[in-house]
Amino acid sequence: MSGQSWTDRLLGGFRKTSDRLSGNLAGVAATAKLDDATLDDVEDALILSDLGPTAAARIRERLTEQRFGKDIDEQGLREAVAEEIAAILRPVAKRLEVTAFPRPQVVLVIGVNGSGKTTTIAKLAHLLQEEDYSVMLAAGDTFRAAAIGQLAVWADRLGVPIVKGPEGGDPASVVFDAVKKATEVGSDVLIVDTAGRLQNKTELMDELAKIRRVLGRLNPEAPHDVVLVLDATNGQNALSQIEIFKEVAGVTGLIMTKLDGTARGGVLVAAAEKYGLPIHAIGVGETIDDLRPFDADLVAKVIAGLA
Repeated sequence: MSGQSWTDRLLGGFRKTSDRLSGNLAGVAATAKLDDATLDDVEDALILSDLGPTAAARIRERLTEQRFGKDIDEQGLREAVAEEIAAILRPVAKRLEVTAFPRPQVVLVIGVNGSGKTTTIAKLAHLLQEEDYSVMLAAGDTFRAAAIGQLAVWADRLGVPIVKGPEGGDPASVVFDAVKKATEVGSDVLIVDTAGRLQNKTELMDELAKIRRVLGRLNPEAPHDVVLVLDATNGQNALSQIEIFKEVAGVTGLIMTKLDGTARGGVLVAAAEKYGLPIHAIGVGETIDDLRPFDADLVAKVIAGLA
């Protein structure tokens, strides 16, 4: 466990994002009254901070309704921005609930290669273990030997069982074996790693469709969750990944990682505003315990530079 509290890590993780927003907002509120010109500047500052045009327009609209023509200083502006960011994030801040009956709850984890998907699976497993759930992993990304090996190392560290097949093997048969085993031993959650080959959408769609068919034969409710791992350093590019994976895989929720390595943390707000998908957890570091469900109000304050 890192010596830092989660709040401290959150502050550190979003530091670049809040510095960027602060830099973009600096001087905007120098005018005495909140007029159209100031609102234009605020909207531009929010877009430049990767909050996205939709969220920026929404925040502008709310400021217009509540503050137009009134005096506003930088602190007041930050507070207003934080409140509107919180309003966007609150409906989507939803932890991953384990409710499947019969067990296991099957969680398909998807994401492009390089998004930190395999490490995020380990962190998610650790988070669920902390909540006293028994977890099993399935190495369904058979396309890359490295992914199978990496997941096996994490399974060993966490002390959780893993089902894997040969490199280049059939992912659906790995998933089939894993569901049978998880059912037999009574695992609460089965987390399945899947291939992230977005270059070939048709192949990926076929593979995921086959996995779904196999799951459906064993448990008509499965998969219970299809979680997309997004790398925040991709900024607006992450949004196009949501678009594609929603179409290809029927994404039900998001996990956003690497928020500590970027000034583009505002993309969390853009994703929430544009898609409204549950954001189950966020990651702000490299340690096993740095993936956590998030507090919308705290994150909004941190982004706006108030925490």
